[in-house]
Amino acid sequence: MSALQSFPFDLIAERGSIREADAAELRRAVYKDGGISLEEAERLIELNADCPVQAADWSDLFREALTDFVVNQSEPEGYVTQQNADWLISRLAPDGLVRSRKELDLVVHIIDHARWSPEILVAFALAQVSHAVRTGEGPLRNGHETATIDDDEVELVRRIIYAFGGDGNIAVTRAEAEMLCDINDSLDPEQVNPLWTELYVKAMANCLLANSGYSVPSREEALRSEAWLDAAADLSPVDITRSITRLSLDDVIGGYRKQSLEECTLTRLDREYRELVTGESLDANEADWLADRLARDGQLSPAETALIAYLKEADAEIDPRLDEIVERRLNAA
Repeated sequence: MSALQSFPFDLIAERGSIREADAAELRRAVYKDGGISLEEAERLIELNADCPVQAADWSDLFREALTDFVVNQSEPEGYVTQQNADWLISRLAPDGLVRSRKELDLVVHIIDHARWSPEILVAFALAQVSHAVRTGEGPLRNGHETATIDDDEVELVRRIIYAFGGDGNIAVTRAEAEMLCDINDSLDPEQVNPLWTELYVKAMANCLLANSGYSVPSREEALRSEAWLDAAADLSPVDITRSITRLSLDDVIGGYRKQSLEECTLTRLDREYRELVTGESLDANEADWLADRLARDGQLSPAETALIAYLKEADAEIDPRLDEIVERRLNAA
């Protein structure tokens, strides 16, 4: 019999608060058996939603127990399957939005601790930021104005992307790039955050170059924030564009290198392996989508302007379709 079966879930939920003693008892019960069942995992999620008052120890327990369940107790161990990602999202956000920052932190923690997880999970996490930017609502916002992104939200996006990349040199994916574009499209071009502009440029360039046959550096190296941005709050969009191109490019672009035929083959095999273990289908060629996405909007945002300048200065051999878009956009600018 599981030690959790006798835990008073209903009593605590009715009370609406999780006390320190409750969290301690629950931790003992969870780790006495070495794991939790599907039913128990769902009870933990329900308890978190039902109790607005929570002891400080609850956050760590909630995050650790559910990460163990999704990542380590399910086969294949260490991976998040498409099925488990769908289950997690349906339980945390049946309407597509998390109810608390704690739930979003759980998703990021799971992504960070898995060897690989489906793109739907990282897209879901980024969608929470996109919703906050677009509507000004949700657990990430407390009455903030819409169409803006603050420094904390930029760093949350960076953290999500870092987590999904893991320790390997994994390029920014289409799912991530699409959400980054959605966030960028929602921003007021007159209220530029230099941190966002830099992150967008580096992440999109990473995706574009990887899909043009380049090996990529680790995400930590490719997307790290530069110290000069700490004092860049008053820069104009044009100055931000020039500064990113001039100061960030040399420090990062050396990590990209055109792949050999053998390396391209290994990249394809790695993608096929991830498809096999997660049950997720990954598109091998994103060039068409990326070209269409960059060409979709008739006006250039500050971040898009900076991206085009960045790619132009890099003098990289990007896909001809993408190169055509870059040239057209550059001329239009």
